[in-house]
Amino acid sequence: MTKPHPQLLTGPGWPGTNGDGHPSEPADERTHEEALDAYSRVVTSVAERLIPSVASLRVTRRVRGGRRPEGSGSGFVITTDGFGLTSSHVVQGMDGGSATFANGSEHAFEIVGTDPLSDLAVLRIDARDLVPTELGDARGLRVGQLVVAIGNPMGFGGSVTAGVVSALGRALPVRSGSHMRVVENVIQTDAALNPGNSGGALATGSGRVVGVNTAVAGVGLGLAVPIDDVTRRIVGALMRDGRVRRAYLGIAGGSRPLPPRVAAELGRDQGVEIVQVVPESPAAAAGLHPEDLVVSLAGETVSDVGDIQRIMVDELIGGRVDIELFRDGRMLTLPIVPIELATD
Repeated sequence: MTKPHPQLLTGPGWPGTNGDGHPSEPADERTHEEALDAYSRVVTSVAERLIPSVASLRVTRRVRGGRRPEGSGSGFVITTDGFGLTSSHVVQGMDGGSATFANGSEHAFEIVGTDPLSDLAVLRIDARDLVPTELGDARGLRVGQLVVAIGNPMGFGGSVTAGVVSALGRALPVRSGSHMRVVENVIQTDAALNPGNSGGALATGSGRVVGVNTAVAGVGLGLAVPIDDVTRRIVGALMRDGRVRRAYLGIAGGSRPLPPRVAAELGRDQGVEIVQVVPESPAAAAGLHPEDLVVSLAGETVSDVGDIQRIMVDELIGGRVDIELFRDGRMLTLPIVPIELATD
């Protein structure tokens, strides 16, 4: 007796078919390909939008008989009339150079101003009708969010790498002469950064620039200065005045927990403990002492050193403000007159 051949279950409506009887792709493979395509679309969209705005910088120094090349880096356009942004350490001590764009055009640039204490610098590129980037706000970033870095690592122009925000709120120590400052809220990313990426753009998936690539801290560990209100104020001052003025108190300190009673009264648990008072500084004149615990300055809450740096804007220079602190078991309010921070 002849046995009937088993029927293949591939007709319309059977699992493993696409409804018309033809085999379909496994769901997990299809989902993977769709996700890859979506990822690629985002990265390519950002690249197409930003590459025309990112320049390869060759910085030079004027010497007898002409100009001498001194280094290279990246920068990006922020206005149609030629203002650009880069890292201060890329152009520090130089007086100009050339900016080359992806379309092959090359233009001279001059340095409008540098601010080593934020590692930012503003350029003026000798060209019109440039394509500016759109600046975003790094305060809206989340850990794990997709970011795209565009720059010119190792001299390879228009290079694009992608990764995620691997951490937020990092601190980057910077120095100008004898002065130290900490750049707050630095973005950490695993998007590959290499020498030459400094000054390039770090953008979100929407193509808005949220950071200026500044340092390679290790393999898979890049850092970018955030674009936020503080950065915008610095960039505005550099465009307008060619420098950034900061108020100065003459103290060094660090965060410290408040005593429980003070924390309960103030509704917060951190202040800044003074560990050093510079002689003949505004802080010394005001009678501040090491071990004083600062809780407010100029009417604003102080929980860490970054708060003091943020408060010390040029509007406070030469004016009297109050500093509130905890000393020997009691709260004190002292007047202090900040002076301008002298840069070396």
